[in-house]
Amino acid sequence: MATLTLNTDCPTTQARPEWQTILAEAVRSPVELCHRLGLDPALTAQAEGATRDFAVLVPQPFLARIRPGDPNDPLLRQVLPHPAEQVSTPGYEADPLGESEAAGHSRLLQKYQGRLLIVTTGACAVHCRFCFRRHFPYDSACCGRNMWTTTLQRLAANRSISEVILSGGDPLTLSDADLAEVASSLSQIPHLRRIRIHTRLPVVIPQRVTEDLLAILRRGRLSSLVVVHVNHPAEIDADVARALSLLVDAGVPVLSQTVLLHGVNDQTEVLAELFERLADLRVIPYYLHQLDAVAGAAHFAVPVAKGIALVAELRNRLPGYAVPRYVRETRGGRSKEILA
Repeated sequence: MATLTLNTDCPTTQARPEWQTILAEAVRSPVELCHRLGLDPALTAQAEGATRDFAVLVPQPFLARIRPGDPNDPLLRQVLPHPAEQVSTPGYEADPLGESEAAGHSRLLQKYQGRLLIVTTGACAVHCRFCFRRHFPYDSACCGRNMWTTTLQRLAANRSISEVILSGGDPLTLSDADLAEVASSLSQIPHLRRIRIHTRLPVVIPQRVTEDLLAILRRGRLSSLVVVHVNHPAEIDADVARALSLLVDAGVPVLSQTVLLHGVNDQTEVLAELFERLADLRVIPYYLHQLDAVAGAAHFAVPVAKGIALVAELRNRLPGYAVPRYVRETRGGRSKEILA
């Protein structure tokens, strides 16, 4: 996957932040992943065969929350390649939402009125096996400074846009210098009002939430919001709780989004624990997503009828603010379809 580099003049002697070291040292082999967790060697052979189209990437803080020796651990299921990824399933395709067609050779995606999404980078801090952009053509969508200049020009010319969504990949894999440049450039476009950052970093590498990052989010004219992707309560340890609290304490609104996944979180008790824990941390559960029908992820699918039933049970157990909207994205849709 290609990574957009905006700042090419950073001194190479500058000390690498802790989070970047953690990311650089992440597990990138199914053999190492299985070995570190004491898993059956047979799983290694199966996993290796499923990495042809999508490599393994698991940072140590996330790895440390996986139960050793348990092939059914819900966090492991999200990151360990499975032979089912190589099975062709009708209705599942490389680009289920038509994003590469919509983006063309741009990194801009405008799905909904008033908001525009920027694919800032192809880099992530973890490779989730169900990722709906696992086949996205990042090499053509993330093309360096010239493309960024074109992006800003197009944004400035489109006065209907009030909110920019930074996506990827994961925008928080950008360096602080690059992220600050993005925020500063966007703040100079008068009709923009908000920046929304969709990220998994505060969960998988909570060390990413630093005072420097908080300063960037607080700085400037535009309001900043952060939407974190978290799927299971076991993902939230003390370090993650602290990172989320730092964001909220800094005055940055934090929302969550969760993908409904078979064998991971498709039980009322699991979702209830997750959403209540998030509410305790002052993070508002925002969306519960129906799985996007991306090729290689069909084994994670949960029937919509079951999802609706789960949300009904959650509404009986939790306060309204702790129950996210159950939604589905559709190709060419003018908004998300609210399922429950």
